Amino acid sequence: MNKKPSLRKRVALELFRKISKNNTRLHELNTLFWECTLRCNLSCRHCGSDCKVVADCPDMPAKDFFRVIEQITPHVNPNHTMIIFTGGEALLRNDLEACGLELYNRGFPWGVVSNGLSLNRKRLDSLLAAGLHSITISLDGFEEAHNWLRQHPQSYAKALNAIIMLTKETEIAWDVVTCVNKKNINQLSDFKEFLITSGVKEWRIFTIFPVGRAATFPELQLSNEEFTSVLEFIRTTRNEKRIRLNYGCEGFLGGYEMEVRDHFYQCYAGVNVASVLADGSISACPSIRANFHQGNIYKDNFMDVWNNRFQPFRNREWARKGACADCSMFRYCEGNGMHLHDDDGNLLVCHYKRII
Repeated sequence: MNKKPSLRKRVALELFRKISKNNTRLHELNTLFWECTLRCNLSCRHCGSDCKVVADCPDMPAKDFFRVIEQITPHVNPNHTMIIFTGGEALLRNDLEACGLELYNRGFPWGVVSNGLSLNRKRLDSLLAAGLHSITISLDGFEEAHNWLRQHPQSYAKALNAIIMLTKETEIAWDVVTCVNKKNINQLSDFKEFLITSGVKEWRIFTIFPVGRAATFPELQLSNEEFTSVLEFIRTTRNEKRIRLNYGCEGFLGGYEMEVRDHFYQCYAGVNVASVLADGSISACPSIRANFHQGNIYKDNFMDVWNNRFQPFRNREWARKGACADCSMFRYCEGNGMHLHDDDGNLLVCHYKRII
């Protein structure tokens, strides 16, 4: 695989660039994350939010979030606007089903991102009865590697049980997410076969960026050679067509564009994706640094903020500095994912430059 896009791919990238520019101009909101809690029943080594069992920030009352839903409803098509509960561990909220059912009754599809630790049959049935549309479960390799990353002896067994339950469900969308690191990278081929045998149809792979708790564990970071081998693994797996595998939406990948994902790279944060964080902050992707927050629901109207304050996400010329200053790929990459910039706006990771 050539690191640089081929001429044919450059032509396709130019066409996609025009589409993405128009998409940015329209900035239609179609995905809203609600960081409904910062409490978590795990203490994962790679947690960018450094979540704890007892959070420093209390859970947001549901009525406060639903004021946001009321503000966006006149401006979006609810049926085409996905609401995603995230955290922390979203399943720790006892009112999650009540919130989900209210969204369902208002026409909004909703989903959950979960570590699976507390997802038993009773809870899954309860979520389904409340109109659950989609769910993502994290499974980071086999038992030893997964439990090492999640720092809980039952995490693997519980997550796997959740996945086995989901293989029996045909009315919702669901997938498995794996964070690749030095502990599990050499198991990817065997793990793929295990997932296929277990009935998993949709799989996503992420690599870990060094922010929050993740910055303190060097085992989480791949070498450039290892990173490139992960892309090769994904490309090969996709060509096999035995399981649908995508690399995460993390960054521009040069010659690997459209080889490891279903679409060309664009950071949709602040373009089509927004989030309401636990303290009321209005942001884009929940992983983005606090200095990129654009307002707060306790003092601002959400739609006013969405329409008028997300310029740093929609005009990325400010990112053309440092390693990006003279990069020929900037026109397609625009400085990589917004979550990969530090508090001063400096780029932490360039995926393109990591490719060997």
